[in-house]
Amino acid sequence: MTDQTPETPVRSVRVLLAEDQGMVREALAALLGLEGDIEVVAQVSRGDLVVDAAIQHDVEVAVLDIEMPGMTGIEAAAELRRRRPGTKVVIATTFGRPGYLRRAMEAGADAFLVKDAPAAELAQAIRRVLAGERVIDPTLAAAALADGANPLTGRERDVLAAAADGAVNADIARRLHLSEGTVRNYLSMAIQKTSARNRTEAVRVAREKGWL
Repeated sequence: MTDQTPETPVRSVRVLLAEDQGMVREALAALLGLEGDIEVVAQVSRGDLVVDAAIQHDVEVAVLDIEMPGMTGIEAAAELRRRRPGTKVVIATTFGRPGYLRRAMEAGADAFLVKDAPAAELAQAIRRVLAGERVIDPTLAAAALADGANPLTGRERDVLAAAADGAVNADIARRLHLSEGTVRNYLSMAIQKTSARNRTEAVRVAREKGWL
């Protein structure tokens, strides 16, 4: 009778899913759960819950949607990078916009994928970022290079975002602690840089490009 050496169990990667649509989040969790080396240990529906959940559950990789209540996935990625820098970040979004890719990379994301990619591709991206690689959808990367950098400054983005809900200059000025004249100047520059006719069109163009 020969001795048999027991197999070493495969260690699972601890993953957090942040997605505001419950059915999408649960479907992703179920698909990732089929992978023998990935375990979804936390799920949240709001961006402002990401960091606390990552800390509480000792998460190694956070998979974040972009458009969520409380905080965007890009903002959550930046906060995660600040408070828990060891956690890898994968952005998985429906909105494959070049501007989003640039902002996500600036925020410290390790991967950027669009949701119409196969689930196996997401699982592989999780493994690759944990190994220290950066993973970017190749089509989106090419589009980002062709599209160029975001022309809006941080303050121009702030003012344009504040104007998105139809707020008047006085309200924007109070909200951002600026003078009305400064708000007008920022809006004028944003309209000019987006080649728009007015602020409403500037908001639309900036959103379509992923600049806002």
